[in-house]
Amino acid sequence: MTPEHARPAVPPSPTATYRLQLQPEFPFAAAEAAVPHLASLGVSHLHLSPVLEAVPGSTHGYDVVDHARVRDELGGEDGLRSLARTARKAGLGLIVDIVPNHMAAAPRHNRALWEVLREGPGSPYARWFDIDWEAGGGRVLLPVLGGRLGDELPVLRVDGDVLRYHDHAFPLREGTEGLPLPELLDAQWYRLSWWRLARTELNYRRFFTISDLIGVRVEEPEVFEATHGKILQLVREGVVAGLRIDHPDGLADPGAYLRKLHEATGGCWTVVEKILADGERLPAAWPVAGTTGYDALRHLDGVFVDPAGAGELLGQYRRFAAPPADRGGEWDATVRRAAYKVITRELAAEVDRLTREAVTVCAAAPALRDHAPWAVRTALRELLVRLEVYRPYVSGGAAPETVLTERAAQEAKAAFTVPEEAETVDVVRDLALGRVGGARGDREGAVAGFRARFAQVASALRAKAVEDTAFYRHAPVLSAAEVGGAPERPAVSVEEFHAYCARVQRDWPYTGTVLTTHDTKRSADVRAGISVLTQCPGRWADLLVELTEQTARAGGVCAPDQQLAWAAWQTAVGFGFPHETRLRDALVKHVREAGLHASWTEPNEAYEKAVGDFVAAGPCGPPQHAVAAFARDVAPHVRANILGAALLQLTMPGVPDLYQETEGEYRALVDPDNRRPARFQPQVLERLDTRRDTRLEPGDLSEEKLALTAAALRLRRRRPELFGDAGTYVPLAAEGPGGAHCVAYARGGEVVVAVTRLSLRLEEEGAGSGEAGSGGSAGSAGWRGTELPLPEGRWADLLAPGRVFEGRARLSELFAASPVSLLERVREEEAAGRGAEVSEEAL
Repeated sequence: MTPEHARPAVPPSPTATYRLQLQPEFPFAAAEAAVPHLASLGVSHLHLSPVLEAVPGSTHGYDVVDHARVRDELGGEDGLRSLARTARKAGLGLIVDIVPNHMAAAPRHNRALWEVLREGPGSPYARWFDIDWEAGGGRVLLPVLGGRLGDELPVLRVDGDVLRYHDHAFPLREGTEGLPLPELLDAQWYRLSWWRLARTELNYRRFFTISDLIGVRVEEPEVFEATHGKILQLVREGVVAGLRIDHPDGLADPGAYLRKLHEATGGCWTVVEKILADGERLPAAWPVAGTTGYDALRHLDGVFVDPAGAGELLGQYRRFAAPPADRGGEWDATVRRAAYKVITRELAAEVDRLTREAVTVCAAAPALRDHAPWAVRTALRELLVRLEVYRPYVSGGAAPETVLTERAAQEAKAAFTVPEEAETVDVVRDLALGRVGGARGDREGAVAGFRARFAQVASALRAKAVEDTAFYRHAPVLSAAEVGGAPERPAVSVEEFHAYCARVQRDWPYTGTVLTTHDTKRSADVRAGISVLTQCPGRWADLLVELTEQTARAGGVCAPDQQLAWAAWQTAVGFGFPHETRLRDALVKHVREAGLHASWTEPNEAYEKAVGDFVAAGPCGPPQHAVAAFARDVAPHVRANILGAALLQLTMPGVPDLYQETEGEYRALVDPDNRRPARFQPQVLERLDTRRDTRLEPGDLSEEKLALTAAALRLRRRRPELFGDAGTYVPLAAEGPGGAHCVAYARGGEVVVAVTRLSLRLEEEGAGSGEAGSGGSAGSAGWRGTELPLPEGRWADLLAPGRVFEGRARLSELFAASPVSLLERVREEEAAGRGAEVSEEAL
């Protein structure tokens, strides 16, 4: 228990956060220099990527090596405290990303791991790491060698009490320094091995399938204290006001960890990077403000997707690329095949460990004996690949039996020929659900340990099979293949969107919301461009024919396969030109993640060269003109999507988190493309602020988005009561033939938000009616008298000063110049004193 006098005063929840990717090229000093701009923008907190000591040169900070120190390369603790002071003077707090699940498996830099490798299981640090000593014969497998040991022996050398291999360094067990090299290697508490052995012989838990990151056992009290001491000190002293928790699903018991953290921080604002499956709910018992926002991203993206057009694109994709059902053609079949691949290859060592633990539990109970290890392993695989969420929870979440279902168990039994052997599935399921107990404490502990590890492996499997494989294989609408997304159901109806927002306002009013993060595969503005294709699938099909024909006529290089061509062209349309190198790098990563023709562990140089050649001669070669012409045609509708999604995120229930640079137009692809050092242009915001006419009109999209972002953020800062737990969310319905193309709602009775959706379809509907357009807003021809009934009062448009609406607003007027509108109720004293103008800060 934390003494009362040591508990920090709980700072208020953020109104909006701004994510900065710290790295040696963008340290604390650079963040400090950006404070005036970000404060002027209207955020309440800076959201910092991990700040603790990491592997030298790390561009992300998730490879922590020392939890007791703030990272020197960023400016050290003095630099962090200076940033906090400067931020505080500007009215900003700091939110920090922390990594409880893993550390860098880099003994040269990780002192705790160094001591374990030097002293073995008797080291005081041995309990820090999730190592299966028995499986390794009392040694830790270190898969660091570029080839088999015999081939690498000439490169190994002893330097005093250190063993060196290229730039790696390992401690020598005391008294072994003078042994001949073969004997010296056998005498260590670790075994150096070829990196390919990690698949089957690794005996420590890692982050997903990344052997460079070793799992940490924060469930142990002393480990929690040691790994959280510095962060808790910074919270207590007011340097840090809130926390983002990276990958809680990797922990043995996420709920218990979060309760302990909540107690230790005094309840500061905390969000968790929890990826929710479509329809899944965050465990209500977790003492957190909510998620980091991928569930919001799924709804924000989906409401701008045309369901009918998405269905047409799916059909076109199947005809154009002709993928087999389980290799990209059908979503469920693709996920299942990807899961089998990951569970039998990349996670083979993890399944072996689960098998050993289950067999041990069964051996200790006479009623559970005689289930062969092969049968246990088979049952585990068949149950794990059928989980449709990241992991079952012991408590607080959905009842475990509702995610590890009886139906899944029955399907799993089909892998067995003999019915009696299929009964092993029931035993393994009961173990995973905690139904196998008994009086013996050691057996109960073993069951609890198995249950936790089963859930940890499940989350790694889901991440690798779905996010990192199936999302790259099933590509009809690439904008839907995003973290937390549902490619099999990319569209979200207006009614679904409103229901989601109402639920967030009721249950998690301070949860995070995001559109772009350091982990998104495509930035929001890229996805907005791709989503427009669902509104014009016929034009997209015609474009593909034209591109293919132009490439052939020019004697250009064809794509190595049609799935790649489809993904390349969609990415190019959303991303824009000219970005040959960035596009090529993203597509090579796409190919490796998909694992159909090449992978990270099994590269295919010839195929990858063909991808590079196609990017040079195809997407960025002669057909570029056709793509550019297409992009110009749909640009107004991409603009509508970009501005609409931005305004919804900034005003919907929850705390919006803006990723660096996304206040303006921001087109980036998968990491590392989206993790480049931030670049700011404060002069643009200053110029917009000094301009009296700040209304959003077609022109510079980046400036439009910046003006919109500043207006919404400043409104949230000025009137936080409208957006927090005391606020309200009331859907508003537009009436008329174009009503389905408007998303509108009121916040706190004082703000009305309205945005245009599916503007290209709206334009086509208007053209079909014979009505002429009425301004520069995309789709304006389609409103045909549609009106939005406003709540009582007069409403000033914060994005177009001087415009006031009341009663029933005609959408052709509301959206005359812009596809979005942000209205604030005019208070009577303002109306009397300054007419229709609103306060300068509101602008």
